[in-house]
Amino acid sequence: GKLIQKITHPNFKLPKTYQVQVEGEITDDALEQLSRGVQLKDGLTLPSRAHRIDEPSQLWPRTPPVRFRANIPTNWIALTISEGRNRQVRRMTAAVGFPTLRLVRCSIGDWTLGELQPGEQRSSIFNSKKTGASPAS
Repeated sequence: GKLIQKITHPNFKLPKTYQVQVEGEITDDALEQLSRGVQLKDGLTLPSRAHRIDEPSQLWPRTPPVRFRANIPTNWIALTISEGRNRQVRRMTAAVGFPTLRLVRCSIGDWTLGELQPGEQRSSIFNSKKTGASPAS
């Protein structure tokens, strides 16, 4: 209904935050490029927020596991975008030289994944009169 439309439709441009495991030790320059916007084949992305994070502790095991190469380190970043192009985050990190190994969307707007694990769910109460459908605590 209206809530799903508000969350998912590109016209509303809700910020989407991802936890991204990238191959290699990401540089400050690459983070700055991600923050300014990256030139992709379909045009320049909007500016984003990008910063290093520690490996998320709440993540579930991935099947199949992410490839492991002892001689190539990995880093985790948080990347927040406000548009939703096809495979955008993967293409952005590859464009700055750090391919994505694992990608988890941890929030859309005010809705966060928190400690939810695959298959789990939680209910939220929404006040559609005040804000047009925003999560309430």
